[in-house]
Amino acid sequence: MNTAIPYLEKGDLIYITAPAKAIEAIHVDYAKHFFEKEGFRVLVSENCLGQHHYFSGTDAERLADFQYGIDHPEVKAIVCARGGYGCVRIVDSLQWAAQLRHPKWIVGFSDVTVFHQRMQRFELPSIHASMVLNFKDNSAEALKTMVDAMTGNLTSMSCEASLSNKIGSAEGQLVGGNLSILYSLLGTNDQIDYSNTILFIEDLAEHLYHLDRMLYAFSKAGIFDKIKGLIIGGMTDMEDTTVPFGKTVEEIICEHFTYRPIPIAFNFPAGHIDDNRALTLGSNCKLEVSANGTLLTYF
Repeated sequence: MNTAIPYLEKGDLIYITAPAKAIEAIHVDYAKHFFEKEGFRVLVSENCLGQHHYFSGTDAERLADFQYGIDHPEVKAIVCARGGYGCVRIVDSLQWAAQLRHPKWIVGFSDVTVFHQRMQRFELPSIHASMVLNFKDNSAEALKTMVDAMTGNLTSMSCEASLSNKIGSAEGQLVGGNLSILYSLLGTNDQIDYSNTILFIEDLAEHLYHLDRMLYAFSKAGIFDKIKGLIIGGMTDMEDTTVPFGKTVEEIICEHFTYRPIPIAFNFPAGHIDDNRALTLGSNCKLEVSANGTLLTYF
């Protein structure tokens, strides 16, 4: 994996844009002030505060905004304002030449997993982290790790042990993001090669049976036979059916790995949770799951 994206320094320019759902000005103003207090300059995209039905702008407007960030010679990081839905509508129309010549960090999570997958295909790292919508509610540690990731100071992450964990250690390239988005990209031009990877997944407001369905798709596609380790972040506000599905989130996931002896870490602090700590996708890492907890170390 190419790690030649320059880390940010004080005074560098951060570009905020909304490639999917519309966002209110109060959140953008808060994030702009936050980054400026951290010593960065901030540029907000032209249509960031726009609205076109569900979206922050038409496809053409959101495309133009994101393209401007890619092409701008001073922008060092593109921070997405929020997710929702919409990134997949513009990803194939973007011209990525400038990103390949002079790569910059793309920061976000949830629907932004579309862009993370594209960066994986380009063999470029990206940052799974808080978005502008969430800054006011996120933990101090979530925001700190986001800045640390952009400035090259994120070296490891840890969390407490879970009774559902599977003990072990593995090394590989950290990949993944929102499970529903990863599932939607299976068999497309943005499905990555999962060989020798540490897969991170998280999700929001999915039915338990749908979680099981998505995992079966990954299993039937041979992906679970390729990965070296699995990290599960927030599985937030998961829903059951009127007649209960009969299994917990942990039971559903573990069932798919009964005969796959890889380390599995649950309750990792990343995803649709307030303590949404940053992960540098595309980086080489070591996952260690023990009775004392989980440690993820970059190298």
